[in-house]
Amino acid sequence: MTTPLILVVAVAENGVIGRDNQLLWRLRTDLKRFRELTWSKPMIMGRKTFQSIGKPLPGRETIVLTRDPDFSAEGAHVARSWDEAVALGSVLAERMGADAVAVVGGAEIYALALPQVKTIYLTQVHAAPEGDAIFPALDRSGFREIQRSDHPKGADDEHPFTFIDLERRS
Repeated sequence: MTTPLILVVAVAENGVIGRDNQLLWRLRTDLKRFRELTWSKPMIMGRKTFQSIGKPLPGRETIVLTRDPDFSAEGAHVARSWDEAVALGSVLAERMGADAVAVVGGAEIYALALPQVKTIYLTQVHAAPEGDAIFPALDRSGFREIQRSDHPKGADDEHPFTFIDLERRS
């Protein structure tokens, strides 16, 4: 049995998740939630997302999915296909005692993951910046909302936002 996949994403109201391989907002509350959701879990991300972060994040195992046959990164695992990334995630999750494998971007990786994810941890950013990375269309009818919390703009968060947790309907 494979370990359940969770998807962690922050999406602007217009579907934008980034531009020029960068986040477009500063939301410390969301970064804290990201850390809590991914801590002690394997994370699957694309090469561009990995390169934008610049290094494996502490307390997690990083799996970089790339078509580049020459890509390698110290401290990270490399997978050449979605199925290989998911299988590696399950092995690492078992080794780490993790209850899930986190899928953390970017857009192409999210599109591959959506048909298989059990839970989506969505941060809806109440802004509409221009960007070149768009979250794939999500058919919410396949999911039920299990939790929602609104957060105002504040000293640590440059936009208001809403955390929305979605669970796949069985």
